[in-house]
Amino acid sequence: MPTSWYNILPDLPKSLPPPTDPDEGQSRLKRLEEVLLAHCLEQEGSEERWIRIPDGIRELYEQAGRPRPLIRARRLEEKLKTPARLYYKAEFYSPTGSHKVNTALAQAYYARKEGYERLSTETGAGQWGSALAYAASLVGLELVVYWVRAVYKWKDERRHFMKAFNARVRASPSKHTEVGRGLLKEDPEHLGSLGIAVSEGLEEAGKDPRTIYCLGSVLNHVLLHQTIIGLETKLQMEMVDDYPDVMISCLGGGSNFGGFVLPFVADVIKGRKIRFIATQSEAAPNLQGEYRYDFADHAELTPMLKMYTLGHRKKMQPIKADGLRYHGAAPIISLLRHEGYIDTIAYPADESYVFEKARIFTTTEGFLPAPESAYSITGAIDEALRCKETGEEEVIAFNISGHGLLDIEAYREKLGI
Repeated sequence: MPTSWYNILPDLPKSLPPPTDPDEGQSRLKRLEEVLLAHCLEQEGSEERWIRIPDGIRELYEQAGRPRPLIRARRLEEKLKTPARLYYKAEFYSPTGSHKVNTALAQAYYARKEGYERLSTETGAGQWGSALAYAASLVGLELVVYWVRAVYKWKDERRHFMKAFNARVRASPSKHTEVGRGLLKEDPEHLGSLGIAVSEGLEEAGKDPRTIYCLGSVLNHVLLHQTIIGLETKLQMEMVDDYPDVMISCLGGGSNFGGFVLPFVADVIKGRKIRFIATQSEAAPNLQGEYRYDFADHAELTPMLKMYTLGHRKKMQPIKADGLRYHGAAPIISLLRHEGYIDTIAYPADESYVFEKARIFTTTEGFLPAPESAYSITGAIDEALRCKETGEEEVIAFNISGHGLLDIEAYREKLGI
């Protein structure tokens, strides 16, 4: 297992545009210093290429099943009759079933070290809320989770899973914050969005000095912690004397995609050739939006980030892969996309196409992926079928960010099983 995280900031082809304040109103940058962990803020702008993983976090990683396997998808290859070689990183081998524990454990560890007693956060699909609930429980912290109402309403099992770790879970928008109350007054049945839940999590943290806000995607320090995925993948590819021609993963805010590909982007910047493909939903194709400064949340409590965005108050239809339903992409990913390093594809919002591809994977490889990971699998299968037509012997690596064992209702609805 790697001993350091990889920080791509000093290796980027251009300097990352810094967060900024809007022209009017209070300083969001100053507020950020009040609601984010000091360790994470330090990592956010660090120019150190390698940041050592503290021994305490390494121990938590080991307990959470790191390193995680890289698996050759031979049965899938045979099913598709493709000359391509397919490898998938099995991030679903974690206590909560997703990659989100990689940064959850780090942030909970730092929060305890800095003397906080409570954490607040948001969650979309529920994977991040579950991961932080798990991490908070291990280090002895309380947690409040604001969960997008559209997903909260149908994921009963995951809600109770979070509660098993003593987390308090609230449907967002909620009556517990000024932001939530205002939205519910306009529409009592408001289905919410990740941007709204972020606003509520931030407002919660601002109420109590014992509470600090943690987030599971978008910002630099989150992608930093997730590079453990790509660093392990590089070592594992070396063990089998292979190297990817194409790397594919789903992208909502960018945490699993960034964690998977950034250590390889460093090789491409130095001249090696790899294609990076981010798979998304047409419900929220943020990498096809505008590259500009925008807020990361609905209520404009955050600083403005230079990113690809659909607009921080855009209404997006609910989908089963709700972890992909976010208006903006991580600034690091956005810069790389703008500079031509990352391609993207958005699949239809009815999701039948991606769920059918996920079923092919399940019946050949034996693992049921999370709805978000179904998009990663779809991209890999589509690329493998393209190789079948052209005869190319590509090496395709894709990340399966989580399992779907708590998402059976989605499969039942989409596939009629």
